[in-house]
Amino acid sequence: MKTNVLGFPRIGEKRELKKASENYWKGFGSVDDLVTVGALIKQKNWSFQKESGVDLIPSNDFSFYDQVLDMSLTLGCIPKRFSEVKNSKSQLDLYFAMARGIQEDGFDIKAMEMTKWFDTNYHYIVPEFDKNQTFELFSSKIVDEYKEALVLGIKTKPVIIGPVTYLLLGKEKEAGFHRLELLDKLLPVYLELLTQLQEQGMTYVQFDEPCLALNLKKNEQKAIDSVYREIAEAFPELKVIVTNYFECYGENLKTALALPVHALHLDLVRCQLQLDDILDAEYLNKELTLSLGVVDGRNIWKNDFEDSLRTISKAVDMLGEDKVWVASSCSFLHCPYDLDIETNTKSLPSEVKTWLAFTKQKVAELVTLKKLASETITEELSKKRVANKLANNNRRNSKLVHDQKVKLRVSGLTVKDSQRISGFSLRQKQQKNALGLPLFPTTTIGSFPQTKEVRQWRAKFKRNELTQEAYDLLLRKETEDTIRFQEEIGVDVLVHGEFERNDMVEYFGEKLEGFAFTSFGWVQSYGSRCVKPPIIFGDVSRTAPMTVKWSAYAQSLTPSPVKGMLTGPVTILQWSFVRNDQPRSVTCQQIALAIRDEVSDLENAGLKIIQIDEPAIREGLPLRKENWDTYLNWAVTAFKIASSSVKDATQIHTHMCYAEFNDIIGNIADLDADVITIETSRSEMELLDVFVDFKYPNEIGPGVYDIHSPRVPSTKEMKALLVKASELLPIEHIWVNPDCGLKTRDWPETKTALVNLVETAKIMRKGVAVY
Repeated sequence: MKTNVLGFPRIGEKRELKKASENYWKGFGSVDDLVTVGALIKQKNWSFQKESGVDLIPSNDFSFYDQVLDMSLTLGCIPKRFSEVKNSKSQLDLYFAMARGIQEDGFDIKAMEMTKWFDTNYHYIVPEFDKNQTFELFSSKIVDEYKEALVLGIKTKPVIIGPVTYLLLGKEKEAGFHRLELLDKLLPVYLELLTQLQEQGMTYVQFDEPCLALNLKKNEQKAIDSVYREIAEAFPELKVIVTNYFECYGENLKTALALPVHALHLDLVRCQLQLDDILDAEYLNKELTLSLGVVDGRNIWKNDFEDSLRTISKAVDMLGEDKVWVASSCSFLHCPYDLDIETNTKSLPSEVKTWLAFTKQKVAELVTLKKLASETITEELSKKRVANKLANNNRRNSKLVHDQKVKLRVSGLTVKDSQRISGFSLRQKQQKNALGLPLFPTTTIGSFPQTKEVRQWRAKFKRNELTQEAYDLLLRKETEDTIRFQEEIGVDVLVHGEFERNDMVEYFGEKLEGFAFTSFGWVQSYGSRCVKPPIIFGDVSRTAPMTVKWSAYAQSLTPSPVKGMLTGPVTILQWSFVRNDQPRSVTCQQIALAIRDEVSDLENAGLKIIQIDEPAIREGLPLRKENWDTYLNWAVTAFKIASSSVKDATQIHTHMCYAEFNDIIGNIADLDADVITIETSRSEMELLDVFVDFKYPNEIGPGVYDIHSPRVPSTKEMKALLVKASELLPIEHIWVNPDCGLKTRDWPETKTALVNLVETAKIMRKGVAVY
């Protein structure tokens, strides 16, 4: 029996990679500084796993930005617009230009598109394919990192995105072909890569094919089969591991079990019942090794040893001990590093901490489970098993978890609680009269740049080095400056800037019951952007207003409308570590009721526009279509519970970013938000097509400014996007806005970009007759 880790976090225990990357981008650090930090993180990760007793240690799970972008660079799949960058700059600078765009040294090139990695909050850089796409072994990263580990005396298992998943994750940039047609050109480069790795002594290789969690077509299943038959033929001695995660294999199971590979990985956290289907399958190859993903790679709850051991025992009884591995359900990329460095008992109560396990603790769980399942039980192992059982029992019965008042309120919900008073057409007339906005009204998504000073104030306040009065004074000044800036440049609907907020989810969690927080529980979202998800351990409720103070203050400074800014219930759920002892739908309803109370208080405080952000609603969609309706029903209902307590004249906005809406546009319409703002700048307004085809009835703000890139778009560029939008949508329904919040940007670029944005809206108003 072996222990198998699918991947390790790569940002560093205290976000060392984030700091080094951002210093490099700003010119404060050299390439050697950045590479050195990356090397240290890899060495620590590999050494820790080896010392802990992990048998199959991953390499190539490290990335300076994104593992899919790494694969694009490895395969030489570089968009043509970066050709001059490729010829004149280093490979690392080319890599960052593809991820972030470039606007320097005479270059002005847009970044590649970014979207969510399956149903997670991790964003990947979308590969771009042309009809005549060629591939070559361009970057040696995978081989180099394998050799790096060998120098340390560690023989790793390279982790490589499988060729079919890589193609399916990408996007055709011209009509007339399907990206899967490129497989014959792509596979030889994979074979060349494997040859180089095998020359270095590689024994095991992990191919991630999470597309096997999707509803694949017959030709896609056939492509998977042909790829691994060709690899097996070319490398008969190589031990190939094919991994799927985040869902069952479903109708792809027969294809997966027939693959000529050494091992097949199962995510038994997200789909526990699939093991029975596999062990009962008549076509199961008894020589196949099963990697059992019993330790959760996406959540932070302590493993239930009793449950996992029953699962392992079932597989061992059928296949034998040597054909069973104990594994993480997926990469630990989605988990924080180390629970032991969490010492703040105020934010993370000691009792709650005993229920948790982060990456390092999960590695220990894997090793312990292997020993419990395959070795003579020592006194030490027996104690660990007893302690695990006690911790899980304590959590189930804890008074911290259960609140009967909350449960009763949820059980009392009716259909009326999720309905606005009137339909959109009637509401729209009242809102136009109440707000008096021009055509192409301008706004931002909510947050403004959080400077180093703002973050320092918050840190000092949390350390009791600033009084509440002193902190509020600083926040009032920053808020007023932001309001005045927006007034000065002519923004129509203002925001207060959210300077009091650390994170759009964590901030709300800190003001709700049932949440706990970490000090170092960072998880990568994209590039250097890290989030610290709250932990929902119990029933959720609101005991006092959360945002009214600062929204009302901002509105008092200006006659222009100010948006009250809230995070929606589905996004709070998705971007937290959620309790796994009750249905997610119930937890979501609890959060929705808390947000509903806040919406009512904002309206009563004089806010005429309230935005409830739901960027994660598409992300939460189950990977298999047969499960969509159940999720969409409760997710849409939760948003409507949160948003439906207001008068018709109060305008409800929502925001969604980096998601494909094609398959769920009807459900997006069912949210019945008066205005939806979406990301469309990187995709050149392509996302609008589905809104047009569906005849989306409400108002839309198609983002014209990509805030995930440091480049500043010109008025000409923004106008071109708005002209395109105007050809697709009624002009009276179009808003003008960035595609996401401005928190991570710097003030100089933000001011220039927003001046251009407002000027573009004015140009569009003057030329209305033309369009």
